[in-house]
Amino acid sequence: MSDIPTEFRYADSHEWAEALEDGTVRVGISDHAQEQLGDLVFIELPEEGAVVAKGEACSVVESVKAASDVYSPISGEVVSLNDALEDAPETVNNDPYGDGWLYSVKPNDPAELDELMDAEAYAEHIDD
Repeated sequence: MSDIPTEFRYADSHEWAEALEDGTVRVGISDHAQEQLGDLVFIELPEEGAVVAKGEACSVVESVKAASDVYSPISGEVVSLNDALEDAPETVNNDPYGDGWLYSVKPNDPAELDELMDAEAYAEHIDD
């Protein structure tokens, strides 16, 4: 069973979004997603300052099994990157909701978070 923090929101493509106190939104991939991918060996993050659109591919994670696009769960400007993943992509496997975050976005419309699934809905989604 995957770990699913209740304070986050989730996209059906297995990304999570965490609203931070400064108004930005931190993004990563879910525990379920990293389990399905297996051991991550490379992560391509978006560029800082890039504008990402909800539902569009903006990053790539590569595992020993496959490469997979990461879709932005929210639209906005990328304001910070987790540069530590460049040297340690396995951090996403070990701590997907903590040190394994990918990037943060200054959202165009914070209400987009409300369109994402809560933890209960996401749990049902991955059980289907």
